[in-house]
Amino acid sequence: MVTQPNIIVVRFAELSTKGKNRKQFITMLRQNIQEVCKGFPSCKVQQAYDRIYVLVNDENASELMNRLQDVFGIATLSLAYQVPLAINDIIDAAFTLIQKEPVSTFKVITRRMNKQFPLESDEINRAVAKKILQETDFVVDVHKPQVKVLVEIRHHEAYVTVNTIEGAKGYPVKIQGKAMLLMSGGIDSCVASYLSNKRGIEVEAIHFASPPYTSDAAKQKVLDLAKVLTRYQPFIRLHIVPFTDIQMQIAMNVPESYRITVMRRFMVRLAQRLAEQRRCKALITGESVGQVASQTLESMSVINEVTTMPILRPLVSFDKTEIIEIAKKIGTYDISIRPFEDCCTIFTPVAPVTKPLLHKAQRFESKLDIETLIEESLAATEVVMIRYNDAKEEDSFF
Repeated sequence: MVTQPNIIVVRFAELSTKGKNRKQFITMLRQNIQEVCKGFPSCKVQQAYDRIYVLVNDENASELMNRLQDVFGIATLSLAYQVPLAINDIIDAAFTLIQKEPVSTFKVITRRMNKQFPLESDEINRAVAKKILQETDFVVDVHKPQVKVLVEIRHHEAYVTVNTIEGAKGYPVKIQGKAMLLMSGGIDSCVASYLSNKRGIEVEAIHFASPPYTSDAAKQKVLDLAKVLTRYQPFIRLHIVPFTDIQMQIAMNVPESYRITVMRRFMVRLAQRLAEQRRCKALITGESVGQVASQTLESMSVINEVTTMPILRPLVSFDKTEIIEIAKKIGTYDISIRPFEDCCTIFTPVAPVTKPLLHKAQRFESKLDIETLIEESLAATEVVMIRYNDAKEEDSFF
């Protein structure tokens, strides 16, 4: 018998609700798990009807479990023994595992998918419990056990575990297609990316840079944030769009109170152009109703007018404190609050209009050569591909 747990059992989240699309969902989840396993070269991924198994071999199982906890579509996962279909092997595996647990009460639960196995589920439960009771000080508690010994009897082998861990749930990333995230470098857009990933959306990102008003440190901040977000999808394509010329033209031709509105309309135009080129189905922003002047319903309506694409706003009903809690959970908060200005904060007017009128925004924009400004910015766009396994998170991209 193996001396260490040798397999990770992955159970699905919302996949079972998708009916005839189940196979596609499981395949996508398997592919996402395989991407994570590229950082663990000797592990092997196997797909079954209702499970995915990851053979850990000599890998760091604890580290791999931590990575898999961030894969959307996983309901729970367990580090388990894979053993032959023999009751003595099952008993030995359960006994070995429970001895490592700092608890005093337990319960054995068996799922017997292989009905040809000679013992019933209750018989397996009793056989495993008997060994534990005879050779340890543990006691059985069927109502509130401190640890559950889980036994699965499959068609060719059995799996024994005591450490079921919650997964990220949601849908596998990419199953719902792709969307373009407007990424500022602040707290909100990263949380919007994470929540979009959870609903199965693959994210590409567009960031607007305004050199020399924004620094290399501000750009590095965005790259570092994108690196963190690759915990939740295999890689991120980041489009860094020069925005200085557009902002200067806006500053010279648009009244101060309308500058944020017109600037946001340009951002959405640019994002849609790139989204169309990259076959994205929607745009994503980190807007939450009422937080700032550009996020009132009136402002959103005027800004939306320049695009035919749906704009997804995952944070629309969140309080700032709720957004911050999620940012801390996903590891982006400390990077987001680095004191480097982005293009929006540098050109922010003293008193931006909170209820802009569409005809006024259009009249101010008529003074600008919109198409030329957009084409020039797109032509100078820098594209950076960021993968989780490519470099250490602290590495500089410059």
